[in-house]
Amino acid sequence: MQERFDLIIIGAGPAGMTAGVYAARKKLKTLILTKDIGGQAAWSSDVENYLGFTMVTGADLVAKFERHLEEFKDDVTLHLLNGGVVRVACNDDEIEVTASDNQKFRARALIITSGKKPRELGVPGEKELLNRGVTYCAWCDGPLFKGKDVVIVGGGNSALDAALNVQKLVHEIYIVNVAKELTADPVMVEKVKAADNIRIINQAELKQIEGDKAVIGVKILDHDSGLEKDIPCQGVFIEVGYIPATDYLKGTIDLNDQGEIVIDTHNATSLAGVFAAGDVTTVAEKQIIIAVGEGAKAAIAAAQYLAKS
Repeated sequence: MQERFDLIIIGAGPAGMTAGVYAARKKLKTLILTKDIGGQAAWSSDVENYLGFTMVTGADLVAKFERHLEEFKDDVTLHLLNGGVVRVACNDDEIEVTASDNQKFRARALIITSGKKPRELGVPGEKELLNRGVTYCAWCDGPLFKGKDVVIVGGGNSALDAALNVQKLVHEIYIVNVAKELTADPVMVEKVKAADNIRIINQAELKQIEGDKAVIGVKILDHDSGLEKDIPCQGVFIEVGYIPATDYLKGTIDLNDQGEIVIDTHNATSLAGVFAAGDVTTVAEKQIIIAVGEGAKAAIAAAQYLAKS
């Protein structure tokens, strides 16, 4: 007989881990399904806006979350998936979650906290040279580019965070930004502009990543002059934002035009017994501290739902 849980949580970022803690406090038999621990928060270099910490790395903050969650291991089971979740189905009083390896898990309620995934550029060479100089995670792969020249694509917080994270490791950084100005928080823009090995190229679009077995450079289009230019480099960090990880939910649950899960003030979705929290939802701001609060709200709502069902 397949084990049945009170609650399944998809994702183990700040929202998912907080939901797990709150579910355990309600003594709900809970299963967390995830590909990794920490989500986007684990990739952040310096977190300066989480209450209680004037400065903490994303990895250290996630480690504290994980240790807290481990205190409730009698009630919460953490299951790491090799792939991801591919299907959610609601049948009468039961919700079934199917993983990419065809494992199936059942529960009476579900909280989706699957977060976001990196947005791809869709340019030649991007997929072909992935993990051979092309990366979406400077925090993870930065040390591989020690002493090398790298291009960072993007002008928002994630791009500048990547630049500051690898600044002391690499030789030269070229930030290729399609907008007229950097759009990141002013404090980050100031730090990047003060760095002597970071060159900012605004109003430029990356058109191609070049190389055979590894990245050797990129081709960009300068929108001011209309000319294409080559930049020799050994690494390309793609930091043009994130999109909701909801491909597996299309046609099953209400999503907005950006692919975010539509929730109400109690984190309920369009499916009975299914709740959602964090960056994967329509919540107005995407911040670690907000995801934590939303995870708590979702778990409370799920516990109330289960008490009534």
